[in-house]
Amino acid sequence: MERVLRLGSQKAAVIFSTSSCCMCHAIKRLFCELGVNPAIYELDEDSKGREMEKALISLLGRGPSVPAVFIGGKLIGSTDNVMSLHLSGHLIPKLKEAGAIWL
Repeated sequence: MERVLRLGSQKAAVIFSTSSCCMCHAIKRLFCELGVNPAIYELDEDSKGREMEKALISLLGRGPSVPAVFIGGKLIGSTDNVMSLHLSGHLIPKLKEAGAIWL
């Protein structure tokens, strides 16, 4: 869990993903379209991916573990949380506050 929290706080925006996950792709695409350059960790391509997946399930309180998004070092959650923030107009201010975008 320590590694996930450390990685999650190293950049303004961090996405834990798997390369074959369609929801992960949607979140990565959203961030890209908003002008965010997040750190992306593909768990299926990382030698410690299984460990990180277990830690994310524990942090999220449920599975699946990806996508898991951190903004400003804080766990935002998965697709549902990110999309709720975006649709309510709160995602961009969070990203600005964290220094992930400068609109």
